[in-house]
Amino acid sequence: MKCSAGFVFSENTLNYHFHEDHPLNQKRVMLTKELLEAANLLPSQSIISPRMATEEEIALFHDIAYIQAVKKAGKSQLLESEALQFGLGTEDTPIFSNMHEAASYVVGGTLTAVDAVMQNQTMHALHLGGGLHHGFKRKAAGFCIYNDGAVAIKYLREKYDLRVLYVDTDAHHGDGVQWGFYDDPNVCTLSIHETGRYLFPGTGNVNERGIKQGHGYTFNLPLDAFTEDDSFISVYDSAIKEVAEFFRPDIIVTQNGADAHCYDPLTHLCSTMKTFEYIPKIAHEIAHDYCGGKWVALGGGGYDMWRVVPRAWGQLWNVMQEGQHLTGKLPSSWLKQWSEEAPTTLPEYWQDDKEIVSIPRKEEITEKNKKLLQSMLKYTKKIM
Repeated sequence: MKCSAGFVFSENTLNYHFHEDHPLNQKRVMLTKELLEAANLLPSQSIISPRMATEEEIALFHDIAYIQAVKKAGKSQLLESEALQFGLGTEDTPIFSNMHEAASYVVGGTLTAVDAVMQNQTMHALHLGGGLHHGFKRKAAGFCIYNDGAVAIKYLREKYDLRVLYVDTDAHHGDGVQWGFYDDPNVCTLSIHETGRYLFPGTGNVNERGIKQGHGYTFNLPLDAFTEDDSFISVYDSAIKEVAEFFRPDIIVTQNGADAHCYDPLTHLCSTMKTFEYIPKIAHEIAHDYCGGKWVALGGGGYDMWRVVPRAWGQLWNVMQEGQHLTGKLPSSWLKQWSEEAPTTLPEYWQDDKEIVSIPRKEEITEKNKKLLQSMLKYTKKIM
């Protein structure tokens, strides 16, 4: 199904940059954009320029004291002891110059995507610079200063009064968004991630279900380490369809981290591009089945920025606009442009070789994930 889709992008996205050796490098957004342009898949009329979020908009989710601390930190005006209270100046989330302005552009990009969809400028909107799902109301964490997804959900609730389904397929649990709406029955969160037994942030268990009026609207699937494509796709397919039918959202917001891939240096999941072709395909279907097509997609994790992220996010974009995944060779011009700078050999095809993953415990892991899925889905039946 061919749909209208908007690609939110500005080079201001690249200003969200901690330092040269930091795992999160927003150059991956530029690499994705240039890959799509080289493949003639990103017409100029599809590109939407983002704006900077206002302090008032950021305060929809974040505490004013925290916002002020971020502003002071970016101008070298915050004491180290005070910074650490807000999660700033850590190894994961170090301080950098003008960090408030850079993070505000990330939030603004996601709000731009929301407004583009809600004001019928486009049916779907993608903001790859966003998806910073570990940010808390008063604290930075896990490479995330402001939680653009959480701000956008608050914005959708207050400005448009919509019921929001948030689906997070990053290898790391979408903790900041989950806890931000843990008591809200109008926001349903579904996170499919690597188990916290081995990976930051250590949360996202099946029994995290929400509190007060929000009890029953939080869903988690903590997959076993070394989960491969078939198991990931199977549980994701069942989970998102069952949860969508249970919640019946007005809009879907997806966080599309690309760090579940077997090449990713920070996680232990073993997906290939097969998974990243399937994830947006079903999200697309859900958006049309329940939301009249309203779908805002964000980026997220993904730390092999050369071999994995541009291809995974390229697939996401093509599903959004064309309804199908990409096959065949990558553009030779893009490969030639970046092959010398890349520290590894760039893949030549949109798909991965099937032989790149082989895990002896595949059957055991698959069975374990099935039981987790059954445990999670019983909640959708109980509440209905």
